[in-house]
Amino acid sequence: MARKDIPGQASLVFDVALLDLHNPKDGISIENKVVPENCERRSQSGDFLRYHYNGTLLDGTFFDSSYSRNRTFDTYIGQGYVIAGMDEGLLGVCIGEKRRIVVPPHLGYGEEGRGNIPGSAVLVFDIHVIDFHNPSDSISITSRYKPPDCSVLSKKGDYLKYHYNASLLDGTLLDSTWNLGKTYNIVLGFGQVVLGMDMGLREMCVGEKRTVIIPPHLGYGEAGVDGEVPGSAVLVFDIELLELVAGLPEGYMFIWNGEVSANLFEEIDKDGDGEVLLEEFSEYIHAQVASGKGKLAPGFDAEMIVKNMFTNQDRNGDGKVTAEEFKLKDQEAKHDEL
Repeated sequence: MARKDIPGQASLVFDVALLDLHNPKDGISIENKVVPENCERRSQSGDFLRYHYNGTLLDGTFFDSSYSRNRTFDTYIGQGYVIAGMDEGLLGVCIGEKRRIVVPPHLGYGEEGRGNIPGSAVLVFDIHVIDFHNPSDSISITSRYKPPDCSVLSKKGDYLKYHYNASLLDGTLLDSTWNLGKTYNIVLGFGQVVLGMDMGLREMCVGEKRTVIIPPHLGYGEAGVDGEVPGSAVLVFDIELLELVAGLPEGYMFIWNGEVSANLFEEIDKDGDGEVLLEEFSEYIHAQVASGKGKLAPGFDAEMIVKNMFTNQDRNGDGKVTAEEFKLKDQEAKHDEL
């Protein structure tokens, strides 16, 4: 309305709808909605936090929501990756907490605004913290049950059979071997599971039950597993170890359980032609294992181990092993057989 349109000495009437107000000295306002009773640690600067949010203006006008994208907003906090008001408002939260953060414009998007956010607008974020971790975090292990005899503990190279439930920190179930009706079987220390799980299964006895919490950098990382594990998710594994088959000493894929025959090559070379073929070699090794005189590393393909053993003995690669080529492990440099 221009001044020339207003008569002199006129009384003016304004109908005003107050959208919001703030003072440049205002800080953020925090209202705790839900705070979990069990809060072992609160978020701090440098943590990586995954959360859902609804964003509105003070009058309730909606402007954004992570729920509408069906994925969390993931960010480091306290380091300037988000607007200053959220950077501050996300400090000191618990996993599972819900809180409302009111952000004045000078700690939000300022006088210019952004997208569908007006300039100088006060913003309201209703957040739900899904999980957080710090890049320096290791795994967390809680033993829930140990049998009376817990003297034989798992180590690298052991073949393990175990059950697990895998879930997110909010309780969302991801996977369960109990539901599938079969155990998960691995050789410990050979990269057959994520590093955090490999760490979490160490020094465990048969019958033991434990909970292992794995941060994403020791789990499935920023990428997660498409359709199965969200990116940057902290994982919870409830584990029960059912069977342990002791592995071999490090560096060995086959060992003798007793004294080695002084005429070992002659025993393998049954036809006495001075040459051992793969078939002869394989038959002999499997016979030693069956009789208990030898042992192959558990959890691996036995035929592949035997073939590798034969290949390492076949020094010139001609498909046969002679007495001159044949050596036991303690007679040569590092090899993983005999």
